[in-house]
Amino acid sequence: MTSVDAFRNLHYPNRIGRLCFLSLEEVMGENGVKALLRLADLHQYIDAYPPNDLKREFPFEAIAAYSVALGTMYGPRGARGLELRAGRVAFSLGLKEFGPLLGMADLALKLMPVTMKLKIVLNATAQTFDRFSDQSSHVEEERGQFSYHITRCSNCLDRPEPGPVFYIARGIIEEATFWVSGGRHFAVEQCSCIAQGASSCRFTISKEPLE
Repeated sequence: MTSVDAFRNLHYPNRIGRLCFLSLEEVMGENGVKALLRLADLHQYIDAYPPNDLKREFPFEAIAAYSVALGTMYGPRGARGLELRAGRVAFSLGLKEFGPLLGMADLALKLMPVTMKLKIVLNATAQTFDRFSDQSSHVEEERGQFSYHITRCSNCLDRPEPGPVFYIARGIIEEATFWVSGGRHFAVEQCSCIAQGASSCRFTISKEPLE
């Protein structure tokens, strides 16, 4: 079993930290993010988001701190909705920043079967985190679904009640599948959590759209 303490002193690039705060600002407003950062004891980021570069200086602990603070501010249900929405915005913003680096703007995607599109976008998302951050992610294809695994997870740190609650990651996956499929929705669920003793934070993604 992996100890979540092994995830301390790991980092995302500043660019991902900046995108996190910009996506939260989109759904909470600027003053809402300032209040969140105060509650999360992340005062250093108030009016000073991380720079837009790839230096690995944005700590895993910051993701965990603002996620826990969201739960304190809005309760579990309110925080869930905000994080899902922020995750969707984060994918859209991140696509502009990282998409060209991974070839995700390739028009050939439009000609592929939907299952192939899902496989490509999920792998590209995982590779973005693997390549540019200390978060470790990979995708497995199974019958009827894909499994997206995070094996080094920022959201598992310092949680008062560990559980499958990495809603920003889920929102990113939801928006990735929505974007690549041309506007279809797919069932995405987090079904395991490292902080609860699992080997990975695992998300399942159905190969068939909901509608």
